[in-house]
Amino acid sequence: MKFIDANDILKIDVLYPGGECMLMTFGQLAGLIAAISFLILVIYLCRVLNEITGSVTEMTKSVQSLTKDANSISNKLEDILTKTDLLMEDVNKKSVKLDPLFQATSDLSESVSDLNRVSRDFVENVNDSTKKLSTTSFILKNGLRVVKLVNKFYKKK
Repeated sequence: MKFIDANDILKIDVLYPGGECMLMTFGQLAGLIAAISFLILVIYLCRVLNEITGSVTEMTKSVQSLTKDANSISNKLEDILTKTDLLMEDVNKKSVKLDPLFQATSDLSESVSDLNRVSRDFVENVNDSTKKLSTTSFILKNGLRVVKLVNKFYKKK
């Protein structure tokens, strides 16, 4: 065997089915390894993309389900808000009807307070009059006693 250049040193013999032999250089061997590596990379990437596709499909189903649930909740919430508005309207109407009752209660309370004040004043006036009357009565009783004593004194003379 005769070597012409550095590639000839590591020549690999490959047999063809017809028995013929083919020699491979380092460059060709590196190309073959690169091609096989690229093939393995493509197969791996296909598997990864297949997994990602499955995940994206599941995610799409989940998002659709969540969208349906959110729409359902939104519709129910809208119904609840409508009913709440109606109830608040009814409560407001009824509270307007109760306003005169509370006003009358307030007026009655003021009238009772005024009556209590007038009653206290009357009782104080009666107490003052009673005190004056009792003082007058005391004076009159004692005056009558003095008059009786003076009468007795003049009668004895």
